[in-house]
Amino acid sequence: MIMNNNNDVMTAKATLARIKTSPQKLNIVASMIRGLDVAVAERVLELSRKRVAADVLKTLSSAIANAENNHDMVADVLYVKEAYVGKSMSLRRFHPRGRGRGSRIEKHFSNLSVVVAEREDL
Repeated sequence: MIMNNNNDVMTAKATLARIKTSPQKLNIVASMIRGLDVAVAERVLELSRKRVAADVLKTLSSAIANAENNHDMVADVLYVKEAYVGKSMSLRRFHPRGRGRGSRIEKHFSNLSVVVAEREDL
């Protein structure tokens, strides 16, 4: 539970670590759901053609479940307050090139955090 100093709004958070995609690609999907009601955000992620949308949907569902079970919030009035992406590890691999050389390939991983809160202006 996170308490905001301004309004004392109850929030619930869920994180997913080491997602096999770059932070830039994950941030595109996370920006699609920021500020939306959770029902609309779930529908947007279900209909998205991005591969990583399934992982974002799983994290959003976990945040909703945390809000309902741990903080006794009602799911109908929840919205996505924050969805932010962080950089995780990078695996470094080498790919053979011409004339006996090798070039480095980096395989990026990301972290995702989703925070949901109750809407007050209903």
